[in-house]
Parts: sequence; structure tokens; C-alpha cells
Amino acid sequence: MAQCVSRVELSVSCQNLLDRDVGSKSDPLCVLLQDVGGRQWAELDRTERIKNCQNPEFSKKLVVDYYFEKVQKLKFGVYDIDNKSPDLNDDDYLGGIECTLGQVVSSSVFTRPLELKEGKPAGKGTITISAEEIKDTRVVYLEIEARNLDKKDFLGKSDPFLELYKQGDAGMWQLVYRSEVIKNNLNPCWRKFSVPLQTFCGADFNKPIKVQCADHDSDGSHDLIGIFETNLAQLQKAGDGSPVEYECIHPEKKQKKKSYKNSGIIRIKSCKIETDYSFLDYIMGGCQINFTVGIDFTGSNGDPKSPDSLHYISPDGINEYLIAIWSVGSVVQDYDTDKLFPAFGFGAQVPPSWQVSHEFALNFNPSNPYCQGIQGIVDAYRQILPQIRLYGPTNFSPIINHVARFAAHSAQQGTASQYFILLIITDGEITDLDQTRQAIVNASKLPMSIIIVGVGKADFKAMEFLDGDNGILKSITGEPAARDIVQFVPFQQFKNAPREALSQMVLAEVPKQLVSYYKLQGWPPVKLPETKKM
Repeated sequence: MAQCVSRVELSVSCQNLLDRDVGSKSDPLCVLLQDVGGRQWAELDRTERIKNCQNPEFSKKLVVDYYFEKVQKLKFGVYDIDNKSPDLNDDDYLGGIECTLGQVVSSSVFTRPLELKEGKPAGKGTITISAEEIKDTRVVYLEIEARNLDKKDFLGKSDPFLELYKQGDAGMWQLVYRSEVIKNNLNPCWRKFSVPLQTFCGADFNKPIKVQCADHDSDGSHDLIGIFETNLAQLQKAGDGSPVEYECIHPEKKQKKKSYKNSGIIRIKSCKIETDYSFLDYIMGGCQINFTVGIDFTGSNGDPKSPDSLHYISPDGINEYLIAIWSVGSVVQDYDTDKLFPAFGFGAQVPPSWQVSHEFALNFNPSNPYCQGIQGIVDAYRQILPQIRLYGPTNFSPIINHVARFAAHSAQQGTASQYFILLIITDGEITDLDQTRQAIVNASKLPMSIIIVGVGKADFKAMEFLDGDNGILKSITGEPAARDIVQFVPFQQFKNAPREALSQMVLAEVPKQLVSYYKLQGWPPVKLPETKKM
């Protein structure tokens, strides 16, 4: 197994971007993709979108694992985003570059002209990337508000937002955080936010920090309200009901007006530093991943004896269901010590009663549905195919609720010891969408992730809806999911790609989902990692 040398944080800025919007500037966003083999690209991360800006400095850092012994091909794509959909096919491409992570980390600053296609310059615009190794897992949590800010808008008050900068080695200021905009308010209270300690100040508590407050204008020409400088050691004095206050000073006003005092007061309500645990911290701390498979045996798959059927096993012994089981299972099995995996089918008539079941054990043993390893699941699948009748409907909620019961029991222990992954492989339209939405919303409060692999050529719109990438999934009653736990991947996209490309895409969000659950609960790893020496 490749040994991850370190985690690397990439800061991205662009200069002189193409203008794609009529009557305004572009609204850029940068996406980071990684080559997962066979020229297939999987998205690793993306920055925030900045409105009306041709020279964006993105505050969101892109984080990637760095492997010294691997050539990690990366692609940075800059898009003009004009809608809320995460699908970039609807957006204007402003250009991008392909490079390796090795090239970026070996350059102090990596600047390249943007290209529309490899070797074809965009004609305008450059991208600058700088890398910093993450050596510290602590995070700074801040709550900030302001009082009596200057009124900047002619017809309203001000629309204030904050930007925090750290001072680099050469004295340059580097953006580390940009807050949300609070409309028409001279006494704003911004959302509590967190920044990794390393990003915030390079873990140097005395490094100068500049805080800038500005009035947001939709055309990108923001008006400065005021600035002040401090450091983390000073900010840390805030908390327990005693905020630290700073005068917000506009340098030009201070020079011109003798009577000038300030442009408002910025109050640091609290500043705390906490350890931020990674996926590896939890796994190495003893967290077990429990893998369950659910297989769609509805009639729409076609008769397994017919070569047109998705369940037809070809002369070389495979079909799309088997490839999906092998691809995902071969990665997940490394994180489960007993290698016993429960496997279920749904949507078929099952002997001896021939009743339709939506959670029958693949080995026909409901009291012990465990298969020995991935090979055990494959063997059970092959044996059961001739013994059942494919039927319907396509109900997901019974199997989701089945796994959720185990996850709920584990959660009662109050420790980060067990996490559950349910892989559902299906050929299409879901029948119990409302019940499934509710089941997912309930499961989002548990240590659980759901992966759906769509086989065949059906319309998978409902699956994409469940994925939650187009906004937070809500139940039929309007209850939002506590976190995004569903990842949907259509198998067709990976039909001709290497097998590992499917598993990388399918499992890409699991580490983030696991960490987000334990973070939400405030549970550290069972065995705490040794403190790293600074």
C-alpha cells in the first residue's frame, strides 16, 4: 500500500481571467481533480465561488494527500459559475492546467497560463498555486461581531464582511478566511467559523494577523470600512463572556480627519483551539468499518438466463453487479478485521413462500446473513440467482433501515468504534422515494454512509436527488439531513476505466462523512493518536 507522506494544503489565486458575463465580470470557482487512471478524473475538492472578480484570491484551501512515490496527476479547472447547481457542464470554462502534485510542492510559487485544452492557451488568465504541508491538526474556532460600523451605502446601511490575512515570510499578506456577507447591518454578528491552525498563522501564535472589514458591493468594488492587526496570542484572551475589542480603523480617514476615532468596533466573542482528528486518526484509533451489500433483484434487470440481463453472468464469469461488489469491497475489506460481511437482496420473490422480500439474506440464512470476505458475497450471489424470481417493486428503505438499526445500537456506546457502509447496487427507478428520503434523513444522525451504484442505462435522476449534492436532502415533512451521507455513481461512466477508478470515485466521500459524524458528536478516536512533536 502506498504510504501517505503528508497532507498538503493548496492556496489558489488567478489573475486576469476571461470575462464571460455580459454587463459584469465572471464569477469564478476553481475545481481540483485527480487522475484515477485511464484518463478518468475524479473531483477532490473545490474552492468557493467569488462574484464579479477577474483576479480572485480563493480563501478555501484545497487539501490533498501527498505520496512521494506516486506521480499524482492533477487538473485545476476554473469556471464562471452562473447557477447553484454543482454540475459544471452548465458553466463557462475559463481555462485550466494539468500538472503533477510533485511539480507544485517543489515550486515555492507555481504560476501557469490557463489553457482551454491541453496545449491550447485560453488567451487570457494565469493561475497561481502555492503548497504548504499540514503538520498540525489543531483548529482555531472564532466568533466575531461588530458594533457601530460606518454606513457606506447611500440608500441603506452597509453589507459588511470580514477577511483575515496572515503575514507571509516576505511580509506579503495571504488570505486565510473570508466570512459571509451580512446585509444592511451596522452591528453584524458573523457565523462561528474554523480555520486550521497552520493555515491561520503557521502555528505561530505571535505571527501578525490582519483583519479587514469591508462593505460588499455586487459589482466586486467593495468599500473598505476599516482594518486592525493582532495575533493569535491576543485573540485567545477572548472567551467566557469577556470579548476582546479592537477599533476598526480606515487609514485614509485617520490621516484626513483630526476628529476621527474609528469606523466601528470589532469584538472577538470567543477564540478556541481544538484538535481536528483525521480519518486515519479514527481508523488507527481502532474504528472498525462494517460493510453491507444490498443487491437489486427486481424484474427490470431482465431474466438472468438471457444475455441481455444485467444479472446475466458472462462466459468470463462477470457482470456489472459483480464488478461493483469487487471494486468497492476489495478496498473496504481492509478496514474490517473479521472480514464477515452481511449481504442482502431486495425486490425478488423468495422460496419457499414466494413472497416478495426487500431484505432477504443472500445466503438464505436470516439469523446469520454474514458472508466470508468479498469472495463469500460473490459466491452467495451466484448461488442465489437461479433460486429466486426477479420481481418488484424497487424499495430501498427496508435495507437502509436494517443497517441503521445496527448503526443506532453502535452509536449508543458513545465511542468512535464502529462505522457502517451500505453499498446498494441497483438498475434504476426507486419506488419508495418518500420512505427512502426519511430513512436517509434518520440515518444521517448515525455512524453510517450509503453508496449507490447504478448499473445499466436507466434514468437515475432520483438517485442523483438522494445524493444531496444539489442541496441538502430533506424528508417529505421537510426535515433536513444532519449531514450528506449518500454518494451515487453511475457504473456506465466507468465501464471502460480501470477497476480502481470506480472504487476511488465511489469511496471518495466516505472519509469526510466518517469524520463529520464523529466531529458532530464530539467523539475523539478510541485510542488517541500520539501527540506530534512540533
